[in-house]
Amino acid sequence: MYRNVIKPSSDFLFALVLFVIFIPLLLLVILFIIVSIRSNPFFIQKRPGYKGKPFSIIKFKTMTDERDERGQLMPDDKRITAIGRLIRKTSLDEVPQLLNILKGEMSLIGPRPLLVNYLPLYNEKQARRHDVKPGITGWAQVNGRDAITYEEKFEKDIFYVDNVSFKLDCTIFYRSIINVLMAKNESPETTVTNQAWQGNGK
Repeated sequence: MYRNVIKPSSDFLFALVLFVIFIPLLLLVILFIIVSIRSNPFFIQKRPGYKGKPFSIIKFKTMTDERDERGQLMPDDKRITAIGRLIRKTSLDEVPQLLNILKGEMSLIGPRPLLVNYLPLYNEKQARRHDVKPGITGWAQVNGRDAITYEEKFEKDIFYVDNVSFKLDCTIFYRSIINVLMAKNESPETTVTNQAWQGNGK
């Protein structure tokens, strides 16, 4: 009942309320990003959604598109802007994903969507992380986030899939707020900073 009816409805209503509340802040952030990087203020990338179906995730862009003489993107620390660092520390880069929730592509709470090219690398158990909609925050995010290995993240994702409940979602939401306020476990915009996952046993 909670997973199939209450959770989707509450996701939509909660995302709608938050989006309306955040509109003035969102417009301000968009302005600052345009001024600082002089390009599209949004970072859009295909990610696996429910049952692995790809969707376009939306985030605020925190890096420039600066490239070296070979045409390769410069390292993250060379491209991130001052406003980008602030946006990440406050997790404001994730706020546009409220639109993904309103479109029915994401949930407030769920496993974080990784890269599409990881899909063939999951074993049968790990692939079960896609048995629920991906979330803005999740059990892995409040239990180590980028400080734990991919395999540990997947274990926590599967735990969430097997134990979805109102109580667990409330716990994750509360701990996520605490982490944001304490600026814990800042994450990169792409997987360039974090070593890309090579699959099991690699």
